[in-house]
Amino acid sequence: MRRSTLISILFLCLCTGLFAQKRTEIPIRSWMFSHDMTQWQQVKIPHDWAIAGPFDKKWDLQYVAIAENGETERTEKSGRSGALPWIGEGYYKTTLLVEKPFEQAELLFDGAMSEPVVYVNGTEAGRWAYGYNAFRLNVSHLLKVGENTIEVRLNNVKESSRWYPGGGLYRPVTLILKGKTSINDWGTYFRTLYADADKAVVSVDTKIDGANDATAVEVQILDAKGNIENASHADVGDDGSVHSEITINKPNLWSPETPYLYTMRTRVYNNNVMVDETNQKIGIRTLSYTAENGFQLNGVTRKFQGVCLHHDLGPLGAAINKAALIRQVKILKDMGCDAIRTSHNMPSTWQMEIYDSLGMMVMAESFDMWIYPKCKNGYARFFKEWSDKDIENLVLCHRNHPSLVMWSIGNEIPEQWSEEGRQISAHLQDICHRLDPSRPVTQGMDKAEAALGSGFAQVMDIPGFNYRVHKYPNNIKQLPQGFLLGSETASTVSSRGVYKFPVVYSNTATYPDGQCSSYDLEYCSWSNVPDEDFIAMDDLSYTIGQFVWTGFDYLGEPSPYDEYWPSRSSYFGICDLAGLPKDRYYLYRSVWNKNEHTVHLLPHWTWPDRVGEVTPVYCYTDYPSAELFVNGKSQGIRTKHEANDTCSMHPDLDRYRLRWNDVVYESGELKVVVFDAQGNKAGEEVVRTAGEPVTIKLNADRTSLKADGDDLVYIEVSLVDKNGIEIPTATDQMTFEVSGAGTFRGVCNGDATSLEPFTEPQMRLFSGKLVVTLQASEQSGTLTLVVKDKDNKRIPAATFSILVQD
Repeated sequence: MRRSTLISILFLCLCTGLFAQKRTEIPIRSWMFSHDMTQWQQVKIPHDWAIAGPFDKKWDLQYVAIAENGETERTEKSGRSGALPWIGEGYYKTTLLVEKPFEQAELLFDGAMSEPVVYVNGTEAGRWAYGYNAFRLNVSHLLKVGENTIEVRLNNVKESSRWYPGGGLYRPVTLILKGKTSINDWGTYFRTLYADADKAVVSVDTKIDGANDATAVEVQILDAKGNIENASHADVGDDGSVHSEITINKPNLWSPETPYLYTMRTRVYNNNVMVDETNQKIGIRTLSYTAENGFQLNGVTRKFQGVCLHHDLGPLGAAINKAALIRQVKILKDMGCDAIRTSHNMPSTWQMEIYDSLGMMVMAESFDMWIYPKCKNGYARFFKEWSDKDIENLVLCHRNHPSLVMWSIGNEIPEQWSEEGRQISAHLQDICHRLDPSRPVTQGMDKAEAALGSGFAQVMDIPGFNYRVHKYPNNIKQLPQGFLLGSETASTVSSRGVYKFPVVYSNTATYPDGQCSSYDLEYCSWSNVPDEDFIAMDDLSYTIGQFVWTGFDYLGEPSPYDEYWPSRSSYFGICDLAGLPKDRYYLYRSVWNKNEHTVHLLPHWTWPDRVGEVTPVYCYTDYPSAELFVNGKSQGIRTKHEANDTCSMHPDLDRYRLRWNDVVYESGELKVVVFDAQGNKAGEEVVRTAGEPVTIKLNADRTSLKADGDDLVYIEVSLVDKNGIEIPTATDQMTFEVSGAGTFRGVCNGDATSLEPFTEPQMRLFSGKLVVTLQASEQSGTLTLVVKDKDNKRIPAATFSILVQD
């Protein structure tokens, strides 16, 4: 063939799109990190520069009065934001090789903490103010074929957070290369218009960049096996938009119980040649919120059994990890939880994908403050300039996730008493409605009278109230919506496995050791015990559910020990910072988990110094009655109280708990026998006094790992006696040796007062337990952990091995 002919064919192919560039998405994982731009270290993102510590009260020492806690006098707050070195500047840089020509190039940051400024090949490409939000930068004019340098400058200032925010590129960064005609990644909007068991009608709006007269779009809906359920074909409008409505017969409806996911495949054609394609997981489901039926999912009324979660993952810090998120969801779902509030910030994309696939409804939150600051250098610095853009990014990034059931535009906003606040609420809510008409908008209000007096509460689609359950009956009289949400509830405090005597019902209790009692009767001045929220949800028809503060302990906000050192993490969690359930977990499980029975006794029964002393015993169970025995001697039968019509500050503590308040301790066996509604024996639980430790017990949450460099296994470590009884009071120093196909990632014992670093391979047991986290390598093989008791060398080492495979 002559050279001129070849050139003519190549030209023709390029013109007709046969050689059109296909979309390429490149996760950028490997970076260099520095605090001072002189000393650099290799890191893999997601990365949190501060989690290695050390813990020190100096890092963000604040002299403040926490208005949200009702304080008027300034005092020293040493652990308010986690006592970790997140303050200061951080720099990331990487070199990226682009091998093929491109027409459009975009950098997608899922979040960068904080105030990121991005440079490509030495030129500023863009910046963002809010460390929690996803943002996209068009770098088509800066990126080139060949070697490119990408740099990110971050800046975390003092007193800019009320909790631990972490520091760094803590969420993924992706480079997207596309052709001239392509799908706008945040321009596709999927929603369900109608759905029942027989038929669903879904709507898809698609935005095409660089469209022309020859551009057409095909949208396919594929089932979980990859079969095409139905499809639509349409030409692109003059503005690059396409609207499609597609019918699905016999749809599988998404819910927390059946989180069925379809795939939406979008293809773009020029002159019948495909030039771009995207695939996104979607769910078909309907939402409604009415005074008559409350909250309905797929036409069925239900109440949210939700928890609030901060973004840190305990010993991993703010660095997002899929395996850690999956573990959280599985623990919560076993408790009966079906919803998560992302407090008080935008969720990550990985979070939302996991909530979609595992079945967890989501309230996606945005801000903790607007114009008036809660902390000196918080988001209030940026609100006027950035809030609209931040809300837009939040909605555009996440609006196609079936798990997402409502937006939240704020938490305990100081402006709630004012006309200014009412106007801002309406404005932010309108942005959400414009970009996503399918979901309602809420926010958490903590000053009910002020919010109702100003109209702040009435303007919201969903009026959300934080705490103060006794005010619900008065609130509802002033709400045209006809329903209300417990947007933040309980704030009960406890330390796993710690019991204080005498047992008190108190909102002021503190102790010299910086711990809280696990009898689940201690709470903060603004809050309450779980029983009060259970009563409101069960007895008040206009409540549509609750989001408990919090599902897991988190770094920072160590109430009620804000002024106590050392204390650097919260006590609010239903599970501790290591992810271990506290006793309170089983109280919620006994009410929320309708599929499995719960029988849980507390406290433990190893009290050598309490012989002959009154030691109350509680049973958390879904059964109505039970009989307690101490060494075979009956302590009597207890039966739960029936419902009443009151919602008071002092709830009936015997409606959801079985309590024996006068038990006298003697070592041996504590046994509870539970009875069903007909009085038949339905089950039992036994707790025995532990002897001397003789063995290290290891219990892992996984049996194999993926060789992807990210997968995690969590191993619970405890000591047991000769009969296999765990030692609930053990505080031994344990050490860890890791070899093979993976690395030591972290360790945590759930003790809010511990200053031991998470990233060193040793830690003391707290209330007899701790959790070691190992991370898989990218090569298959066997990963091995050896655990030794440094304080008791007579106890043999324990070994755990797990297979890491492709």
